[in-house]
Amino acid sequence: MRTAFGFALLIAFATSARAETKPNTLTAEEQAAGWLLLFDGETTFGWHIAGSDVQVANGMLIVGGKEPAIAATTTSFAGGEWRFQYRQVGTERDAQAQVKGASRGLVSLKDTTKWINAFIRVENGKLQRAFETSRDEPTKWYDDTGDSKRIDPLRFVTAANSNLEIRNVKFKPLGAAPLFNGKNLDGWKLYTGDDKRQKSKFTVTKEGWLNVQNGPGDLQTEGQWADFVLQLDCISNGEHLNSGIFFRCLPGQYQQGYEAQIRNQWMGDDRTKPVDFGTGAIYRRQPARKVVSSDREWFTMTLIVHGNHMATWVNGYQVTDFTDTREKNENARNGSKTGKGAISIQGHDPTTNLSFRNIRLAEYPP
Repeated sequence: MRTAFGFALLIAFATSARAETKPNTLTAEEQAAGWLLLFDGETTFGWHIAGSDVQVANGMLIVGGKEPAIAATTTSFAGGEWRFQYRQVGTERDAQAQVKGASRGLVSLKDTTKWINAFIRVENGKLQRAFETSRDEPTKWYDDTGDSKRIDPLRFVTAANSNLEIRNVKFKPLGAAPLFNGKNLDGWKLYTGDDKRQKSKFTVTKEGWLNVQNGPGDLQTEGQWADFVLQLDCISNGEHLNSGIFFRCLPGQYQQGYEAQIRNQWMGDDRTKPVDFGTGAIYRRQPARKVVSSDREWFTMTLIVHGNHMATWVNGYQVTDFTDTREKNENARNGSKTGKGAISIQGHDPTTNLSFRNIRLAEYPP
């Protein structure tokens, strides 16, 4: 059954496809809306591979061949929307997409050169899926099965002699609530344990942004979370300024927990060589594989944390994929922390001048 949601989503998908200069990219509008690219078109970064018949070629993730194969995201997801395009070209066309503990058979076409658009949505305990095989035909929507509360990766599964070509794999988290109201610092508290450490000035601008200047300093949430997806927009109002988002912090302690780094600097002309770990890095744990963002330009950063795994995206491009294999510890400085903690914004030094907006978080179920 076609729904208002379905119609709007398909229009958005078609508009996005026309706006893209090449596959496996996000438009500026998609980036600002919080969409994430799960496949970069060049590598299997962010994916677990099972079986020898998985490869990347011509901008496609190719799963299957003579032997069965599985490609699964290393990140697990809660509620949200998935989109991807695929073709089945093997002699046996019985590939599946799996999410939320349910297997979804993928339709196929006689013309194996044509791409099929697939949609999966999980929101408010309801699962839906749809396939778009032609813009000239009605799109069929189905209520789906599975456990909507389950935290699960996205998997593509093929049997022997089944070949699945995939591209434009995207995900948008849903259900996030604002952590910052754009009016005041309700829900946040300033670290006050040591005046020598707290020099930053945190204010709300006339535009409704949270600005931090000078430093060092630490502004911490009153709430605490263990597993979650956090998204925010940030702009660095100077050259190579340093800040960060701490998470799973010990409440009331200074610049504590894990840190998603903010520093838009790289060596020479090579953005794949970050300075001081780079924006989106899990600081001191894993550098960003590419510095996507630039100074004096708004960028969107996404952090998904589940158990001992954490991953970051900058403008929808995945830059880290980190699993903390250290022994468990209540202090993330000393070991792998999986329990709840606060989130905080860092004022780094006297040059600090950054603004934040659209700070929102969706908590994952335990």
